[in-house]
Amino acid sequence: MLRIGLTGGMGAGKSTVARTLVECGAVLIDSDAIAREVVAPGTPGLAALVEAFGTGILAADGSLDRPALAAVAFADDESRGTLNAITHPRVGARTAELIGAAPADAIVVQDIPLLVENGLAPLMQLVLVVGAEVETRLRRLVEHRGVAEADARTRIAAQATDEQRHAVADVWLDNNGAPEVVEARVRALWAERLVPFERNQRDGVRARAGYQLVPADPEWGAQARRIIARLHLVCGASAVRIDHVGSTAVHGLPAKDVIDIQVTVADMTTAESLADALAAAGFPLAPGVTHDNPKPTPGDSDGTDLARWGKRLHGNADPARPANIHLRVQDSPGQRFALDLRDWLRADADARDAYLAVKREAEQAAADKAGEAAGEAYYAVKEPWFDAVYPVVTEWAHARV
Repeated sequence: MLRIGLTGGMGAGKSTVARTLVECGAVLIDSDAIAREVVAPGTPGLAALVEAFGTGILAADGSLDRPALAAVAFADDESRGTLNAITHPRVGARTAELIGAAPADAIVVQDIPLLVENGLAPLMQLVLVVGAEVETRLRRLVEHRGVAEADARTRIAAQATDEQRHAVADVWLDNNGAPEVVEARVRALWAERLVPFERNQRDGVRARAGYQLVPADPEWGAQARRIIARLHLVCGASAVRIDHVGSTAVHGLPAKDVIDIQVTVADMTTAESLADALAAAGFPLAPGVTHDNPKPTPGDSDGTDLARWGKRLHGNADPARPANIHLRVQDSPGQRFALDLRDWLRADADARDAYLAVKREAEQAAADKAGEAAGEAYYAVKEPWFDAVYPVVTEWAHARV
């Protein structure tokens, strides 16, 4: 299934987006609703709170008096820790139960107000953030929810900033206008991105981009960081390091709109052991790719030792964000070349200009072709240049040590 994180500040209009997603067919898991459910009257959660904080946290009807609980539970760090130890595991268990009950082909939307604050973005395969100007949010809270303006300002100030939300947002849904505007965008997002994303993941299909160069996008770095955060969670200790490589990692360099990420592992057995977990996280395997284009290296004068250039390739199933995930062995020639080429291009303007000229030539070679033929034409131009600069880049890297 596809796991989507939905978040936004108070008054941004997250409920409108959640409702529209449900109308489209999403399975909604509301973390606020779960938090209330696990401490409802008669639950072990409420009993544990009473045992920890006393009967003074109960209303006359035996339900939880939330302001009374807040007064004692947030009085100091120890009390807050006690509260979290009681509620968080129960919320987590109920959330897992609901996710487990969803169909295998579901698009599960987890509505989590504090997704950013609690660092939960890497758990999601896509994060949707609903945004609105502070004054718009204040007006909604005061006029529609009856919140005092001073209280609303204080509560908004205590939440994540828009800058922090932008950092984790794969999709930013501007909700400053009328509800029907954001509703229309959500429906388009559902049809054009979320449904194809789920289908690609289920079928093991990598999103592909064409062979046209686009101007350097200042968002490439942030997009790469979000992918890397997800990969760290999936790979865990099996990843020695994870890096943004390729043309999109070189500031200002036009490139194909594909993010290249290198996951460094100890050996190919480790790379292969990660295949299922990566696929389940939305990064399906390219089964036919087993090595990079080999180049002559010390001890292998004719460059035919494919084992030294072995790798495994995964892609991103998200149709709106093609990405190549290269798994290479630490200190192998391919692993070093990916890092050294990136750093050489970052450091040398003449090298960047030369590479861009080759990329333009490759783009032209692929322009009148389609499918695999376009790729073959594109790389038939680029690979000889890589072969030619390999010793130059290697020597440059050694000189830096």
